[in-house]
Amino acid sequence: MKKKILSVLMAGTMCTTLLAGCGGGKEASTSSSSATDNAATATDDNTLTVWCWDPAFNINAMNEAAKVYQKDHPDFKLNVVETPWADLQTKINTAGVAGDLSTLPDIFLMQDNAFWKNQISFPDVFANLTETKAFDFTQFAPGKLAYSTVNNVNYGVPFDNGTVIAAYRTDILEQAGYKVDDLTDIDWDKYIEIGKDVLAKTGKPLLSCQANEADIIMIILQSTGASLFDDKGNPNIVGNETLKKALETYKELKESGVMVLVNDWDQYITTMNAETVAGTINGCWIMGSIRAAKDQSGKWAVTNLPKLAGVGEQTNYSNNGGSSWAVNAGSKKKDLAVDFLAKTFAGSTELYDKILPSGALATWLPAGGTEAYAEKVEFFGGQEVYKLLTEFASKTPKNNTGVYYYEARDAVAAAATNILAGADVDSELKTVQDTVNFAMGK
Repeated sequence: MKKKILSVLMAGTMCTTLLAGCGGGKEASTSSSSATDNAATATDDNTLTVWCWDPAFNINAMNEAAKVYQKDHPDFKLNVVETPWADLQTKINTAGVAGDLSTLPDIFLMQDNAFWKNQISFPDVFANLTETKAFDFTQFAPGKLAYSTVNNVNYGVPFDNGTVIAAYRTDILEQAGYKVDDLTDIDWDKYIEIGKDVLAKTGKPLLSCQANEADIIMIILQSTGASLFDDKGNPNIVGNETLKKALETYKELKESGVMVLVNDWDQYITTMNAETVAGTINGCWIMGSIRAAKDQSGKWAVTNLPKLAGVGEQTNYSNNGGSSWAVNAGSKKKDLAVDFLAKTFAGSTELYDKILPSGALATWLPAGGTEAYAEKVEFFGGQEVYKLLTEFASKTPKNNTGVYYYEARDAVAAAATNILAGADVDSELKTVQDTVNFAMGK
């Protein structure tokens, strides 16, 4: 069985996961720098070693956290080793199979959608953070916290915010006679109705998405509190009326012309920067790509996404991407690692204020009450977008990812492509479930 899980994990490292967090949206970029094959942790009792990726985002946040912690712990040092996600995943696989946790650092970053798979596959790797009693996990957004909570035990400290936003070009909406308020707290039927009108009057779709990706479908699904798996980790696909309705909505978006599909990530970003669409729906990290078009400053506004009426929790909130910090259960400095994370990422508004300019939006809810989070952002028409996103995060339903999340997600993406080509929805759902059952060895 362990060989089976390992093969699935290795395959997972090759998935096109465009959801590494608010620091850019795409998968953590590969780098020539990587964790060494020598001892993973420093011998100094006051030094912690951390593995993570993205210097401008995750590594910057860790270094700023060290500065905050050093104010009360002047002898403390942090050794941050830039480690691409694919390399980190491979090293966890190797350490977990070998049972040698000495090859791992004291703290490492985990992509949220891979957290369950890794913790369930290699439970000895992850320190139980609930039993430390060092954290008040009720202060984190519930939807975010669920990614690193397995069997009611917390194994991660939530970090960046993948809360979904709907962002619109207010000038284009005005050409069609609408304001962003008209697209706030609505459902998908109303969104499509408005989208058709905007398309007819301006020639611009409201939405663009990558073909052969399931992002928008998974966003819709989580907004209802539904999942591809039940609470025991079994596939919840055949007979899942919420998933069926999400796929039918996806088809209607495409066939109505309200959504346009593109071939890759670069083309997706171009649709916004080149003004060929009137909006987008994605994790809040997409704001960095939107703001790259500086000439569009003041022409964008942010609000919540449409809800899927008639099923589930029917919220206007969801999540797409993000990551969380984990502690090596075998670390000789586990107590220091726990205290460091508790006093910084789970306890310091100062830290979150410092890293906000990099795009690192908190899911630790107290951070949303600071002056920095109340800043009016000129690019988005003077909105207090950071405060708004913290509010969105607090209302996002939980999502049960399970061990085979990526396999299920990829199968749903394939089904969506077939449905757009005319395939029967129920038949495709059966195929998705068969695919996941096969991956699970059932």
